[in-house]
Amino acid sequence: MTDPERLRRRALDALTTARARTALLTSCVDDAELTAQHSPLMSPLVWDLAHISNQEEQWLWRAVAGREALRPEIDSIYDAFEHPRAARPALPLLAPAETRAYASDVRGRVLDVLERTPLEGGPALVDAAFAFGMVAQHEQQHDETMLITHQLRRGPAALDAPAPPPGPGTAGLPAEVLVPGGPFTMGTSAEPWALDNERPAHTRVVPAFFIDTVPVTNGAYMAFIADGGYGDERWWAPEGWAQIRAHGIGAPLFWRREGGQWLRRRFGVVEPVPEDEPVLHVSWYEADAYARWAGRRLPTEEEWEKAARHDPVSGRSLRHPWGDDDPTPEHANLGQRHLRPAPTGSYPAGRSPLGVRQLIGDVWEWTSSDFLPYPGFVAFPYREYSEVFFGPGHKVLRGGSFAVDPVACRGTFRNWDLPVRRQIFSGFRTARDAGAA
Repeated sequence: MTDPERLRRRALDALTTARARTALLTSCVDDAELTAQHSPLMSPLVWDLAHISNQEEQWLWRAVAGREALRPEIDSIYDAFEHPRAARPALPLLAPAETRAYASDVRGRVLDVLERTPLEGGPALVDAAFAFGMVAQHEQQHDETMLITHQLRRGPAALDAPAPPPGPGTAGLPAEVLVPGGPFTMGTSAEPWALDNERPAHTRVVPAFFIDTVPVTNGAYMAFIADGGYGDERWWAPEGWAQIRAHGIGAPLFWRREGGQWLRRRFGVVEPVPEDEPVLHVSWYEADAYARWAGRRLPTEEEWEKAARHDPVSGRSLRHPWGDDDPTPEHANLGQRHLRPAPTGSYPAGRSPLGVRQLIGDVWEWTSSDFLPYPGFVAFPYREYSEVFFGPGHKVLRGGSFAVDPVACRGTFRNWDLPVRRQIFSGFRTARDAGAA
């Protein structure tokens, strides 16, 4: 198989995998559920479906193929920057049947474009099939958003998936790992489908530090709650303290105390909170408060990436913690195969060269860092993907969750959100300076 054929096959597989997941997320509920707004934090599912296809049309049918717009009158309706999520139900949205027909029409045309487009050399938008990979990543990101909407919706479960396979647990694992000080290469200039905020590769010098071997568990977080963590202002950033007091927050989102135990609602099922899973649905403020209570801190973004990618033997930065190979089910909990994080200590094949576990998949991990551009950053192919979000208002998350597809998750991938966000599939691990006791 020639390189262009491999690129075409990779792009086709990524687009097909994303569309199969989109179909699952939008076919498991009726039209009334598709058009309802299940939370003001999220769009109606039918908006996401049309937005996915509108972006695909704009970038692959219009920008790559140079063809006329199919439905120019809907561009404004499905512009994520023009209409906040809470206002989208009032828009003249396409009905579910019309949305599906539009999505099918666009995809059929795009597959023809993929077949005819040279994928090596030429404009940066199509070199190495970048635009097709960008669109596949965009759809998978919205699939994760739609999965969040499914978690927020009330009523009986609409989705099902097997539990993660039992792992070896954490017995015998050290509580933390020493990451040696020194330089490492952060970001990438070589990953063909890396997005603009991951670029360019550059050197960072990071002092030695310790980082948790596994993410913080539900059981550990319960100890923070039991010790009065939500009632002690000492642990909280001022904005976080104001947030939890104003909203009466005393536990992760979807948790409740009943009959002497903690329960959670997970995709329509109420169940005991498993103590050995990574804690989920916590804000940056909650993660930061726990870390302070534990006498530790959240890792910086560069610390997280060095722990995940640095190979001390070769001095290289790897694509993923386990090496340069694409993820498999043995490496990480990705792709919505399971509707929950795996117990901590799982996926030993996915550990980093330094021995840090579960850096990819399971839960997005909050870092202490603001979302900022790398030195030499250039917005591509549009400012609204990253540049408009740079600044102190958004915190960086790393590593992906069980809801992330491998195409949209790698050692350099950067996610970001407001520090108050709790509906996302977010957890964390803690760190400390190497000189700290």
